[in-house]
Amino acid sequence: MLRSFRLGNHRSFRDEQELLLMPAMPGDERAAVPVAAIYGANASGKSNLLDGLAFMCGLVVAPESCGLADREGFRLGEHDAERASTFVIELVTEGVRYTYGFSIDDGAISEEWLYSYPEKRRRVVFERLREGVKFGSTTTELASKLGALEELIRPSVLLLSFGSSLDLGPLMPVFRWFEAELWIMQSDLSWSTDGLADRVGEYLQRDPRNAQRLVTLLSVADVGITDLSAELVQGGIRGEFQLRRGRPVLRRPSQPPRGKRWRLTFQHHGSRTLFELDDESAGTRNWLELIPSVLDVLDGGQVLLVDEIDSSLHPMLTAKLVGLFQSEETNPHGAQLIFTTHDTSLLGTMLGDNVLDRDQVWFVDKNAEGASELYPLTDFKPRKDQNTERRYLAGSYGAVPVLGDFTEAVLGR
Repeated sequence: MLRSFRLGNHRSFRDEQELLLMPAMPGDERAAVPVAAIYGANASGKSNLLDGLAFMCGLVVAPESCGLADREGFRLGEHDAERASTFVIELVTEGVRYTYGFSIDDGAISEEWLYSYPEKRRRVVFERLREGVKFGSTTTELASKLGALEELIRPSVLLLSFGSSLDLGPLMPVFRWFEAELWIMQSDLSWSTDGLADRVGEYLQRDPRNAQRLVTLLSVADVGITDLSAELVQGGIRGEFQLRRGRPVLRRPSQPPRGKRWRLTFQHHGSRTLFELDDESAGTRNWLELIPSVLDVLDGGQVLLVDEIDSSLHPMLTAKLVGLFQSEETNPHGAQLIFTTHDTSLLGTMLGDNVLDRDQVWFVDKNAEGASELYPLTDFKPRKDQNTERRYLAGSYGAVPVLGDFTEAVLGR
């Protein structure tokens, strides 16, 4: 469970900003909300917020492919890019709350810390500065093991990553959370149809029941598909994930046997003709890309981050997807969905129900210096009966584009 994420000096975020997932509504005693929607104009920095969490995850679980050289500080101010970047997360895993964070520059990790709250009181697991590491009084075993190896810890490698390679008990719950509980889908993660077929084929192969679940969700989405099949065929060069700057991919599907690839075929209502994945619309392919991940995290209670969730999807379909996380019936394990979007209809009611609660809506806007700022809808103390969508589009909450005269621009006047 993710409770908060804070970042500073990462891409368009110059100053520290924090996404809080603890409920803000009176009487709501849940440890965290299941959904967070992030709105903002194009180039406001919405995607950079998710990218910051992806970068943090990459440094923890994949330091060999995501290193300090991939850090991108704020570049619009003098010397800002050279300042340290900070990433802090609060999470709950294996029944214990943790706070983990670090500050880095291009050359080394300047600070790193891990605190646990097993009995609601803070316990130091470790605190690291450039000069060395200090361990908490309750982690004597960790101190004895790592103390002897401290000289082997490279300045550019996180202690959490180094310790996990030694399977050191006090560090493993948080490392496992980054490794298995945080699922990330970014808008610049492009799938060829072969790559998408690999993902779906692996999902179908994993459990015989998955085929029926997938077909049912395609059917109720009214995309015209009534059945699908997947088979391994002789293949040429398969498409691969295109991943920017070494960020961790959502989940790489297990690779088909060498020289093979997955082929998906679809049947549509009222026809026996088989259709290839390339024949399907962009919206259908996007829905097909989302479904296995959504079902997996609903089954396992993980955190799913999706950039531009509404890409090529009808607003009613996006609302239904969000609703799966809002309902305790379909989300019994406390999975969370955090997404960026331009779909303002989600701010209102659909089919008689609110899609998002007021404490589940966040905005990203750029200030006069070009730095992104993150703030919640609850800052404006909205009333239950007001039209949130209309007020947002009218600029009441900021985070909308300030548009010029398009006619003058086209005519060159």
